[in-house]
Amino acid sequence: MNIATPKEIEKTIIALRHNHFDVFFAETATKAQNIFFQDIFPALTVQTVSWGDSETMKATGVPEKIREYPDIVTIETFGEKMSRPQKIYQRRQALLCDLFLTGSNAITQQGQLVNLDMIGNRVSGITFGPKNVVLFIGINKITPNLEAAMHRIRTIAAPRNAMRHAGFRTPCHQTGVCMDCNSPDRICNVWTITEKSYPAGRIKVVLIGEELGL
Repeated sequence: MNIATPKEIEKTIIALRHNHFDVFFAETATKAQNIFFQDIFPALTVQTVSWGDSETMKATGVPEKIREYPDIVTIETFGEKMSRPQKIYQRRQALLCDLFLTGSNAITQQGQLVNLDMIGNRVSGITFGPKNVVLFIGINKITPNLEAAMHRIRTIAAPRNAMRHAGFRTPCHQTGVCMDCNSPDRICNVWTITEKSYPAGRIKVVLIGEELGL
């Protein structure tokens, strides 16, 4: 797996800023948490927070720390004790929150976010609904262009994502590559390409100088 060079990282940051994303760089996941709580969170007016599934976001520990704020309502969308209807209801409510946190499956050196979802709740939160969005993205997600981004998702991110969900029966469990299947457990259903942040600065990217996530 190729990891972006310092030159490619800088090119990506410049492109993201040109595309109206606010961008922060953190050397590690721990420093990403510090940047979030020191530079991003205090500047926002936040009463409600939710998040989409993201291994990179989890690595920062940000959700756990947000739960410690007594005046912040967290809209929980995961949990072994939650029924499927409860999860779907909460994920719809999450689209109305003040702040939505998640990651991205890939990012191009042209400053585009590329994502693939099962039901679309994560990409919906990125594209519309929440007032503010913060994405935590490891530098292993940087790709040269859209074609490479989609290839990365089909050959790395999507199969690994399916494999970490117990009980999902998809061909990629065996092949390690998306087979464009028709399985009821298929997670490759909703593609999004975010060319620019609108309004400017609504989406904030914390790029982390580590190999994180899927």
